[in-house]
Amino acid sequence: MYPVLRIAYEYIKTRNAPKLGLWDTHVAHHYCLPVDIDLWWELNNGRTLTLYDLGRIAMWRLSGTTATRKRTGLGWVVAGASVRYRKRITMFTKLEMRTRTVGFDDKFVYVEQSLWLPDGECANHILIRGAVVKNGKMVPPITLLKEIQPDVQPRVLPEWVHAWADADKIRPWPPVRD
Repeated sequence: MYPVLRIAYEYIKTRNAPKLGLWDTHVAHHYCLPVDIDLWWELNNGRTLTLYDLGRIAMWRLSGTTATRKRTGLGWVVAGASVRYRKRITMFTKLEMRTRTVGFDDKFVYVEQSLWLPDGECANHILIRGAVVKNGKMVPPITLLKEIQPDVQPRVLPEWVHAWADADKIRPWPPVRD
């Protein structure tokens, strides 16, 4: 089940938090709860993606993206993701999540997120490619970003983000059906 109560808790937790700029990093803390674990008693890979949703929701709220969406009808949908799982996360482990917008190109916004263990090691990392949409159609990301911050300046995307985006362009779509 999608964690509706956790979303509500994030809204309550961030209601008086300072506003974030478009390029600021949002830091949040979460626990791996019993509802998050798999058969091996560790954080389920699918639930990891859900926790990352919580980080983006909070970041969007604090950066003004949520209010802008309500005002303009511009939305944001996940259009791709690349995840690296590196460390085991067990039940009741306190996690630090870091979420930041890396930059954008003519089609997508790129968001980087990571979960950190109490000992300072990175447990996993994700790069999300998001599409800005209005009335069910993609629009250039700058449309949304200028609504949030009129003087927004593009950032140079890191080489590894470009490499992932380029590799994804040559990936067959639709996939081969055997």
